[in-house]
Amino acid sequence: MVTVGLWVPLEAKPGKEQAVADFLESGRALVDEEPGTTAWFAVRLGPTSFAIFDVFDDESGRDAHLSGKVAEALMAKADDLFATPPDIQKVDVIEAKLAS
Repeated sequence: MVTVGLWVPLEAKPGKEQAVADFLESGRALVDEEPGTTAWFAVRLGPTSFAIFDVFDDESGRDAHLSGKVAEALMAKADDLFATPPDIQKVDVIEAKLAS
């Protein structure tokens, strides 16, 4: 059962909206390599607003993700793509329904 997650709101710099969408799409391949990431979502909230939401069974899975390739890529592209630095928020999962 998932118990913890991350919520990462992202605001694209003007003119970088498609680059952000492309970057998030490319992140899926990196997440596929993470056995501790139970579910990962890249979403568009509006014309320039995006977010990442992912969940993990435990703190060790979340920590592995935060020190992994996805987080590294996110921080490497932050200055180029985002109007403000990514705000990585740790969340606790109260309840979840995942396909089995």
